[in-house]
Amino acid sequence: MIFRFFKNKQQNKNMYLLVGLGNIGKKYEQTRHNFGFLTLDSIIYEHNLTKSSTKFESEVFSGSVGENKIIAIKPQTFMNNSGISVQAACSFYKIPPENIIVFHDEIDIKLGEIRIKQGGGHAGHNGLKSIDSRIGKDYWRFRLGISRPPSAEYEVSDYVLSKFSKDELLTVDEINHNISKKLSTFLIEKKL
Repeated sequence: MIFRFFKNKQQNKNMYLLVGLGNIGKKYEQTRHNFGFLTLDSIIYEHNLTKSSTKFESEVFSGSVGENKIIAIKPQTFMNNSGISVQAACSFYKIPPENIIVFHDEIDIKLGEIRIKQGGGHAGHNGLKSIDSRIGKDYWRFRLGISRPPSAEYEVSDYVLSKFSKDELLTVDEINHNISKKLSTFLIEKKL
């Protein structure tokens, strides 16, 4: 059943929910599928967000970016159940879908590129599929390119769960720094 949002004055229009998608555990650190976690870690660090609790089956951070109040979560449910955490957090804080931003890896985009959109399909991404099933599709997505496997011999699942190389991590760090630096502008203008 999809959790629906209704336009009413109880919604918190001055608060944003930032969601980094990834899998928990040491073996998944710095993997392509954890790009969303890496991006959120950069935002947390560069905007001095503080860890406020562990609830909604997530690590929860809070603070501000520019004039906007921020709640940032890293779901601890594993990727395929990310929607549980997102639904719980946005319901608790009464955050409307247009104020939810999800950071996730995207295999159909080259490493080093980002595409931003509101709504749309999940393209087989299990984290997005879980979120869509819980809150619908009207949230923002930062689609972080990881490129396709270098050859057809790679299984996609093995590839996305493999670690970035040292050179790739330099690109990831640069992307994450740029997103963090321009986030306050995005929250106002809805573009980078």
